[in-house]
Amino acid sequence: MEFKKISISAILLFSCVTVFGQKPKEEEKQYIFFLHNKFLEDHSLEEAHPKYGVAEYEPILLELKKGNTIVISEKRKAGTDPSAYALKVKKQIDSLMKKGISADHISIIGTSQGGYIAQYVSYYEKNPQLKFVFIGSSFENDSLEKDKNFRLYGKILSITEKSDDGHVQLSQEQRFIRSGIKDFKEIELNTGLNHGFLFKTLNDWIVPAKDWIYRK
Repeated sequence: MEFKKISISAILLFSCVTVFGQKPKEEEKQYIFFLHNKFLEDHSLEEAHPKYGVAEYEPILLELKKGNTIVISEKRKAGTDPSAYALKVKKQIDSLMKKGISADHISIIGTSQGGYIAQYVSYYEKNPQLKFVFIGSSFENDSLEKDKNFRLYGKILSITEKSDDGHVQLSQEQRFIRSGIKDFKEIELNTGLNHGFLFKTLNDWIVPAKDWIYRK
């Protein structure tokens, strides 16, 4: 499998799948696209947010790759346009499906800004079998609400945090209401970490995200 750009972390994750234990059957693998938050676009992996600390990008990738999983991710450049980047992810997903990977073995997980990008991917793909996890990425009057034609598609899990300032449940957003999603679940956490909950490698959101991906 070959993509134009891929991070060192993602390359290591590809390697781990084949090095440890028996080589998994191709048809049983799950493919996860992980899209990180906005802070990491503008800062190095080592820099700490003044309120939330270091964004634990690589530890999160390591947690997501446990099991029969290939994780595809990269650190985005500063000023990345969410809608344009979503088209890049769409091309990668389409490439996987052309290689015979079924849509229900492909998931897109996004935190904060990454969750907005994931919603664009959902809109562009219009595939009810793709799985999505939007984490901390629905806020009152956010930019996605400005497009009255914007709709969501796929099997969607939305995770929000009760202490996250200004957040709303995705089910209250007009883009969700007009989408008619049939396969949907919503979880509101109560970690007290505000928006910083998605900076951390927390089982509070990682476990339900993986459960959503691996459920039959």
